[in-house]
Amino acid sequence: MEKKLTFTDYLTIGSMLFGLFFGAGNLIFPVHMGQMAGENVFWANLGFLITGIGLPFLGVIAIGSSQSQGLFDLASRVNRQYAFIFTILLYLVIGPFFALPRLATTSFEIAFAPYLPKEQQTLGLALFSALFFFTAWFLAKKPSKLFDYIGRYLNPFFLCLLSILMALAFIRPMGQISAAPVQYAYQDFPFFTGFTEGYNTLDALASLAFGIIIVKTIQTRGVTKPATIAMDTIKSGAISIVLMGIIYTLLAYMGSMSLGTLELSENGGIALAQMAQYYLGSYGSIVLALVVISACLKTAIGLTSAFSETFTELFPSRSYLFFASAVSMMAGVFANVGLTKIIEFSIPVLMFLYPLAMTLIILAIIGPIFKHDPKVYQMTTLFTLIASVIDGLNASPAFIRQTAFAQFFIGLGEATLPLFGIGMGWVLPALIGFAGGIIWRFSTQKSY
Repeated sequence: MEKKLTFTDYLTIGSMLFGLFFGAGNLIFPVHMGQMAGENVFWANLGFLITGIGLPFLGVIAIGSSQSQGLFDLASRVNRQYAFIFTILLYLVIGPFFALPRLATTSFEIAFAPYLPKEQQTLGLALFSALFFFTAWFLAKKPSKLFDYIGRYLNPFFLCLLSILMALAFIRPMGQISAAPVQYAYQDFPFFTGFTEGYNTLDALASLAFGIIIVKTIQTRGVTKPATIAMDTIKSGAISIVLMGIIYTLLAYMGSMSLGTLELSENGGIALAQMAQYYLGSYGSIVLALVVISACLKTAIGLTSAFSETFTELFPSRSYLFFASAVSMMAGVFANVGLTKIIEFSIPVLMFLYPLAMTLIILAIIGPIFKHDPKVYQMTTLFTLIASVIDGLNASPAFIRQTAFAQFFIGLGEATLPLFGIGMGWVLPALIGFAGGIIWRFSTQKSY
């Protein structure tokens, strides 16, 4: 007899999924966006929620409804060669190159850097990142324990601490949102600026990666039917997404209200530290340190596990432990590049990957309409890929963006792609590719 999950199971799995998602960027980016958007925070936050929680939920639905076993399985609907390359690239981005190192550097810069002399910070970051990733590696060694480590322990601890700071911010607001100044980027198109700001959380990409963890967790609870697993995945995902949306909104409004007392900060980490100091005094630093480290550690455990599970399937000659060790060591090395550099180099990669991930998610969900015909996947992906390359070049650091090669394609994008200026140049090509794939599908059918 097929086992059914209880409501408590849904809550705990949803808590685990929330814990996997909610890491460094999820804390610092909404706060900084709130400060930048000022009185336009409502529209900026609405755009942020679409990419910050809407797309991750669609990613969970895509994994669940398509009954895929993970990203590689899902991306194989384009073709296996593309799936192999796309899966490796996405996991390197959310793994050792960007997301994992950012978890350690954010934890260090908020929790410890303000209290260390400048000359000791390089050594301090090296020691902290080594300890941080050793802990993540140790707890990720047994994937079956993630349910307990994250869903039962780390996530509730994190939420209790964060709720203290958020409650104080709304009981004793620093200022009025209606009086908060609006920075240039959020003056004309706050919705679209918030939309692209949501890319920085990496959650739409992570939803494709974490799908395999959720599926296996549900299977360990005794659920075996693919259709039941799919529905349980979606139900658990809904709990996680609602919780994320509430916290994102509260953090964004906290950022906007803080301008009544604080100056605009360089990043959300600095703003959070200032808020904690304002409300809790010397204890604020301790509370914020525990909030940030617990948030980042639980996500690091999940990313290490997801990376290792997937690479074990792609390269079965190596063990799960081998990949867990490799990703932890690489992340520890890259963490010492520093948070500012990690964010600077991650943005163009995200502008390249996000459209490809979004179209794959949408195609997987609406796939029954065209019976998941590979022609539709291939045409949509091809047209999106071309636009994504141009979007990535446009968001690159100056030394790349100003080359003749990059300027040629950026000029082409500006001249031919609607919404290119706000980072949405991929939308029209994706629609053209989708239409072309549908036409190709029906013209092939008629030829028989």
